[in-house]
Amino acid sequence: MTRGDSTAKAAGIVTLVVAALLGSAYVLGRSLVPDQQAQRHSTGITSNADAPGYADQPSGGEPSGAPSVSGSAGPAQAGQDGSGRDAGDDQLFGAHATTGSPRLALTFDDGPDPQYTPQVLALLREFDVRATFCVVGENAQNHPDLIQAIVNGGHTLCNHSWHHDVSLGTRSTDAIRSDLLRTNDAIRAAVPDAPIVWYRQPGGAWTYPVVSVAHQLGMTPLHWSVDPSDWELPGAGKITATVLAQAEPGSVVLLHDAGGNRQGTVDALRRILPDLTARFELEALPTDPT
Repeated sequence: MTRGDSTAKAAGIVTLVVAALLGSAYVLGRSLVPDQQAQRHSTGITSNADAPGYADQPSGGEPSGAPSVSGSAGPAQAGQDGSGRDAGDDQLFGAHATTGSPRLALTFDDGPDPQYTPQVLALLREFDVRATFCVVGENAQNHPDLIQAIVNGGHTLCNHSWHHDVSLGTRSTDAIRSDLLRTNDAIRAAVPDAPIVWYRQPGGAWTYPVVSVAHQLGMTPLHWSVDPSDWELPGAGKITATVLAQAEPGSVVLLHDAGGNRQGTVDALRRILPDLTARFELEALPTDPT
């Protein structure tokens, strides 16, 4: 055997030994690492060093411990206006929906309006009826003379937010308080000494925060029990028929003297008042509701 053959043979043996050692190391390493597919089936989590750590995220998709959203804390179901016709007691968060007495209360929302509020006031005066006006802050600021006329007529004032913000109850308590105080300030700029002890949430969209803030500011939340949906402009005949059919002792009737064309409401009021005054004692809601 030549010297070259011996060298080649030695190199081959070394190569075989190295290959055998590498093969043994690979087998040993595989035996020490759990099977990824098996791990996926046993835990439901794929081990992936490049993925974020969502091991404690439930299958619903919300991280564990995330706050839940409950319908009980949301606003009452409402129509465009004000109409929370399907709102149950649990959605009113304590807002008054009746007078609590045999007397019936007429309420007028969204004013004052220079065209329709004077007509409403004239009809109420003609039939010697006192009512409650839920006024919007910016309208009170723009028409302080009408706020004064409402008070001079013996009617009760009610805060109806600054800009008829249906979503106000979903905002922070600071934002709610600021809105209600701003509205009260506009009212009191016109009638400094007039009590403001009622608050009506636009849309009837009551939430616990808006009710709580109203109470803190000395106002009682006011809902309703009769809603002819006059904001939908159904015509004087339908408004009249609905109110006369649904009115009963203790009713709080929702009507509008602003927020759109309210001539149908004014015309209906002329038909409604003779009937209601014959059947009920009508009142402005008291300025001491407690």
